[in-house]
Order: sequence, then C-alpha cells, then structure tokens
Amino acid sequence: MWRVWIILGLSLCACAEFPEVDAAFASADDDAAVPALLPFEELLIADAPRLDDTDDDALRARAEALQARADRLRGPVIDTGTRDRMNAGVERP
Repeated sequence: MWRVWIILGLSLCACAEFPEVDAAFASADDDAAVPALLPFEELLIADAPRLDDTDDDALRARAEALQARADRLRGPVIDTGTRDRMNAGVERP
C-alpha cells in the first residue's frame, strides 16, 4: 500500500511547474551556436596530445604543490586543547 502512495506522490511532483526553468528556456538565444557533433571514429583518429619541455616543468611544480598541500592536510583535524575538552565531557549544572 505504501508503494501506491509513493507513486502517487511522485506523479504529483511530475505535474509541478518550474517558473525558473521556463523563464530560462524562454530567454534562450535561438541563434546561439550549437557545438558540432563528431562521429566517434573521428575522435579516435585525432592526434594524441604531446608534452614539451615547458609542460614537464609545470607538471612537476604542480605535483610538488599538491604533495605539499597533502602533507599539510595530514595533521590532526582537532587541536589538542579542543580534544582534551571533548574527552572531559560536559558538566551538568
């Protein structure tokens, strides 16, 4: 019986109107450029991206920055003072 109520509720939600969505479609530019769709075979033929010497340096610098950020995030989330207060518990009045 509860399944009927769920289906009924979802059906009623499907009938709802969304003015923001309708306004977005109404104000859309009909002359806007639409990206061209390419066949999958053409995508496979494309040349593989290549890295040059400057890309290598940039990638190494990014990797080092990400490693440093990961090292900073490895510390404790809760400082020692706060952890001690939490472990002490709450005193009731």
